[in-house]
Amino acid sequence: MAALPTEEAEMLTIYGVYRSRASRNYWMAGELGIPFKSVPVIQARRLADPLAADAPINTRSPSFLAVNPMGLIPAIDDDGLVLTESLANNLYLARKHGGPLAPADLSEEGQIGNWTMWAATEVEPHAVKIVLAYDAGMENTPDGQALIATCMRALEKSFARLEAHLDGRDNLVGGRFTVADVNLAEVFRYTMSQAALFEQHPRVKAWLARCQSRPAFKAMMEERLKETE
Repeated sequence: MAALPTEEAEMLTIYGVYRSRASRNYWMAGELGIPFKSVPVIQARRLADPLAADAPINTRSPSFLAVNPMGLIPAIDDDGLVLTESLANNLYLARKHGGPLAPADLSEEGQIGNWTMWAATEVEPHAVKIVLAYDAGMENTPDGQALIATCMRALEKSFARLEAHLDGRDNLVGGRFTVADVNLAEVFRYTMSQAALFEQHPRVKAWLARCQSRPAFKAMMEERLKETE
């Protein structure tokens, strides 16, 4: 079985393919303009035998489990500091490298953390079910349509909250693009198949389009699209 490549000293290493939640960390590194090394750990569920001798590095590979015993991507290693939660990874990177993406003061730090936790607890659990339904080819089946409809109803309140917050604002916190926008945009991207939700919430639609128009997002997506299914 393939082993993880040797890490370079004092360079951020991002473990995970672009077609995963690692996309959040790749986008963030691009926004910050920091060098990083990508270790393309693939999801074990995408392999017939993830423990085969010739299997690519995946989330069940012993070498990766030594990095993240939970067997989930992404993980980052920043000069020996290992973190394993994608949204928290971005908060750390923003705080470390500073600049306009980072909180300017304690108030902004609280707001950015609040929006990030809100996205993780109130939006993503429903949004990811929609993605998985499409991944499984269930979107046109009765069960799949019922699941998606349930998720859409659950998401309406969250879309309404963000729509109200964006009244008179282009971004979430501090009147500028911050890590909060990166984190929420990547969570809300999971819902993009549901055009009706965005048509009913035009500020959310416009905000997400602005986020996704940024060069660092486009560069991340270009790499993501290069990866095979």
